[in-house]
Amino acid sequence: MDATLFALVITVLLVTLLLLGLPVSFTMGGVAVLAALYIWGPKGMYMIAQTAYAEGTQEILIAVPLFIFMANILRCSDLADDLYQMVYAWMGRIPGGLAIGTVIICAIFAAMAGISSVATVSMGLIALPSMLKRGYDKILVTGSISAGGALGILIPPSVIMVIYGTMTEVSVGQLFMGGMLPGILLAATFCVYILIRCLINPRLGPPIQERFTIRQKLVTLKGIVLPVLLIALVLGAIYSGAATPTEAAGIGAFGSLLCALFHGKMTRWDFKEALLSTLSLTAMVIWIVAGAVAFTHVLAYAGVSTILKDTILGLQLSKWWIFFGLQLLFFVLGMFLDPAGIIMLTTPIFVPLVKELGFDPVWFGVIFTINMEMAYLTPPFGFNLFIMKAVVPPEITMDDIYRSIIPFVVVQMLCLFICTIFPEIVMYLPSMMH
Repeated sequence: MDATLFALVITVLLVTLLLLGLPVSFTMGGVAVLAALYIWGPKGMYMIAQTAYAEGTQEILIAVPLFIFMANILRCSDLADDLYQMVYAWMGRIPGGLAIGTVIICAIFAAMAGISSVATVSMGLIALPSMLKRGYDKILVTGSISAGGALGILIPPSVIMVIYGTMTEVSVGQLFMGGMLPGILLAATFCVYILIRCLINPRLGPPIQERFTIRQKLVTLKGIVLPVLLIALVLGAIYSGAATPTEAAGIGAFGSLLCALFHGKMTRWDFKEALLSTLSLTAMVIWIVAGAVAFTHVLAYAGVSTILKDTILGLQLSKWWIFFGLQLLFFVLGMFLDPAGIIMLTTPIFVPLVKELGFDPVWFGVIFTINMEMAYLTPPFGFNLFIMKAVVPPEITMDDIYRSIIPFVVVQMLCLFICTIFPEIVMYLPSMMH
């Protein structure tokens, strides 16, 4: 069987198994095992085990459980309550102020956690009932929380960027810094959109009636001290070169424990739940890594990756047409697959192509992450959409949640376009790193 027919067969097999609902990790790993047996026979199993072990034991992957643990501890520490009280006091009287403040809190949690679910769950349980009680439009509320929570994979530290850097051998520290300004830009654009909508139609986000004295407002600022210190410690260590991303993840995990102990609200059972959740998510990531690495190595050994690259380059298209074609492919895949699975499935094939076309892999990685952020929001299988459904009251339907994210996905597309046209937004901080 020649490489072209082989590529077609395993692609059809992979897509069929995914459509049947099998997990991405075991699907790619299973197809890799069958392909290796076909090509090399039983000795191909050694290649499967060797590549999975080599990738799964990379030092940078230690950052994954540490960042996940950090996120789980912060979820148990009730920092979100203090942050929301601050937002309520300072921004409640602005039209849409509570929704704007919720996006800001999500951005802060993104800079502490590395995953999207922490902010989405926290704000869904704390901010959503408060805003609905004060007459906020349910579509605006659910959309702002879902979109704000998705910032967790773009604003560093980001577990998705760790996985991307592992698969492409791109500096994770530079990816982190590259995501900082686009993340701030995206959060700010969300806030501007909410403000404009509520200025045009104040009934969407009516100002609160309570008044707070300056002293009361200043007291609420204590809630932001620990988060800012933790963010500065983790990101400052990476930016200055004082610590690698893995070391900074250890600092962040320890710092999150100190934050939780300072608040005194984390019980022994909360700590146990945080450990079990960290174990579960880390195991999922490692299985995805093992399955995807085995699959992509089989493709490489069989010459499929080279054929795909040569075929695309042979189309004689502008590199920008190819770039936007890839972004469209990633967007469509994001509707159906988990972002981690998309990274494993596509980056080993397309990143070498991107490099050959002359694009910076750090810049491309950040653009890719913005696209994956949309994947957390796009139906039918957007991860944040299902998290929101789990925390909203029964009167908010899945259809309401789907409608709520449409304008925010458009804003994300706009920011992706801006970062494409002005790559300096992404590359400024990485170029200044020590």
